[in-house]
Amino acid sequence: MVKSAIVGYPRVGSRRELKLWIEDYFNGYITATTLQKNAAGLRKDQWLLQQQRGIDFIPSNDFSFYDNLLDTAYLLNVIPQQYTNLGLDPLDTYFAMARGYQGKQGDVKALALRKWFNTNYHYLVPVLDSRTQIRLNSDKPFQEYQEALEIGVNTKPVLIGPFTFLKLADCQGERPLQDWALELVEGYIEILRKFAASREIQWVQLDEPALALDLSIDEVKLFTTLYRKLLAQRGKVKILLQTYFGDIRDVYKEVITLGFDGIGLDFIEGAKTKELIQSNGFPKDTFLFAGVVNGKNIWRNDYAKTLHLLQELEQYIEKERVVLSTSCSLLHVPYTTKHEQNIQEEYKSHFAFAEEKLAELCELKSLFADPDYAVDERYRRNVALHRSKQQYTREDVRQKVAALTEDDFIRSPALAKRKILQREVLRLPILPTTTIGSFPQTGEIRSLRSKFRRQEITPRVYQERLQQKIAECIALQEEIGLDVLVHGEYERSDMVEYFGEHLEGFLFTQGGWVQSYGTRCVKPPIIWGDIKRRAPITGAYITYAQSLTTKPVKGMLTGPVTILNWSFPREDISHREMAFQIALAIKEEVLDLEAAGIKIIQIDEAALKEKMPLRCVDWQDYLDWALPAFRLVHSAVRATTQIHTHMCYSDFREIMSDIERLDADVISFEASRSSLSIVSVLQQAEFKAEVGPGVYDIHSPRVPSKEEIAETITRMLGEITPEQLWINPDCGLKTRGEEETVASLKNMVEATADVRGELQRANAQED
Repeated sequence: MVKSAIVGYPRVGSRRELKLWIEDYFNGYITATTLQKNAAGLRKDQWLLQQQRGIDFIPSNDFSFYDNLLDTAYLLNVIPQQYTNLGLDPLDTYFAMARGYQGKQGDVKALALRKWFNTNYHYLVPVLDSRTQIRLNSDKPFQEYQEALEIGVNTKPVLIGPFTFLKLADCQGERPLQDWALELVEGYIEILRKFAASREIQWVQLDEPALALDLSIDEVKLFTTLYRKLLAQRGKVKILLQTYFGDIRDVYKEVITLGFDGIGLDFIEGAKTKELIQSNGFPKDTFLFAGVVNGKNIWRNDYAKTLHLLQELEQYIEKERVVLSTSCSLLHVPYTTKHEQNIQEEYKSHFAFAEEKLAELCELKSLFADPDYAVDERYRRNVALHRSKQQYTREDVRQKVAALTEDDFIRSPALAKRKILQREVLRLPILPTTTIGSFPQTGEIRSLRSKFRRQEITPRVYQERLQQKIAECIALQEEIGLDVLVHGEYERSDMVEYFGEHLEGFLFTQGGWVQSYGTRCVKPPIIWGDIKRRAPITGAYITYAQSLTTKPVKGMLTGPVTILNWSFPREDISHREMAFQIALAIKEEVLDLEAAGIKIIQIDEAALKEKMPLRCVDWQDYLDWALPAFRLVHSAVRATTQIHTHMCYSDFREIMSDIERLDADVISFEASRSSLSIVSVLQQAEFKAEVGPGVYDIHSPRVPSKEEIAETITRMLGEITPEQLWINPDCGLKTRGEEETVASLKNMVEATADVRGELQRANAQED
């Protein structure tokens, strides 16, 4: 009998309940007991929903208060000593690792934050050091399994596998990786033994998305070493090796010989997955968990294509050993379309969020089992739906893209000459201070935007109140002493959604929230048709801000690649075509700002690295349209207009030379949460643009001291010249509180002044 599975499920709640509970806990409004009770109720509802929708392999332990990799580190006691030294209870120790801690027990920074492969989800980087002692430290996976069992749901517990854990961990010191591997696998064996002690448990899912990366011979050996030992001591528990985000071409032959009970393969992003099976076969007595329902995009599954693929696979695998599954966890899509009252049915019928994907798996399971599925009404409706899909085209937009020439992507003069001209015009001090863009989005601001959307206040009143907030923001920045100011972005709920709302071709959800990290959720727009700017978007607020000060105010825009990568894209045209359409729209905005007298324009490309293919061989195809899309936006501005961009929470080491091809004048990066590792990379790459590596972490509520920031700046100056360095936080400040924001920025400006003074004294001594 054909069965169905999902890799994982969203956990924030269909109305972001978990986010609100956790933030209430942070603020002291509810106790840990209440938080745990509420979370248990949410898990119960989701397990029962999956059972009711006919899912046979239901995951547990895919739930997390912050991040699954952090959960795994905590489970295995991979807790750096600075957190245990705080003497906090287990839950607060966990949150200290995620957010940092500043209080009576001490002052520690959070673990580093990184993007989870090619998604906008962020994970916490585990740290293995000389004091780490791997052992079982938590009962979370076992407790959640029992919770589900008590309501009649026998789940498959999910853990991030040991290979991916090691691949993503920060292994400090000189200890060989092989030693860590042997110790780590003993921890996993202990977990499996504890699961095996339960008479009810049947399967455990070990997630190994790192197998979709380029792997060296040594890494393949490490993987096989880990799993030979693990599988030899699994007991009666069946092991599902779950891979996703691509194919596993470098290690497929080893995987099919190791003796897994089930192997999960991605048929959506796995370009060579089907070919690997055709060329190498698939082991007998092993279940194929076939990832045929897209876990990262929201379009309805095309049953005709999926069933054709499954029929092809029947030549190599018996139908009874095929489990229909999602390509990855459904964490990356919204909960359900049920709450979407403002999207017309002609659009909504084409969307499948997490709950709807459960129904798709159920229908596909039934159709795949039926030789006469072609006459089934469910199949016929699906075929008709895909035939009726009409995404709107604009011939004028397509003609503009087709007419682009090489000159449209080149800015003149070259960077070196622009630097001289911009310094003459801007006259900024050495080590100029600024922020990345947004200021805290208070309850007052959110309420104001909500009232405007509900038409409870007039456009004039809304604009007047926003102008009042902008004036307060400018005055605050001048009081703090920042050199380059921003207008605060109070009119924007989200840096992508806001622009999408002013462009043709986008659709927007009411409750389409997706977790980005911790309690931070985003609501990605849906690209439905060709894209064009309706009218000017940002100029009124930014030029108003500039009228209030003699200091330069940055024009804040979101770049085309980030708008594309943080939206749910179309599947009928190329990413290149969509990126160029967006770029042409944002280019109009750039030129309007320049014409209005804005001398510095920041075009954020926070997601440039995010959607790069996982394999190096595919990088160039991506960069060949992503980099030109950014250049298209700013290529026509004057030499004296300074173009900034911002990138965050990705590993940029391997594409630093490509980043220079963006031809921006100033590039800011996240740096403080990754121990300033990018600073040495910039130096090694002989980076020519001016740079602003973040001097403090904005994803933590802790306030860095003036001395701490000064030390950070001094470390940066060991590898970056003073003329090249900007001083700024890691990222935008919208998620932070006002009090901590002001305190942190004051310390940043004072620290910069101290370092400037030291530089002046050093120069005077040399003279």
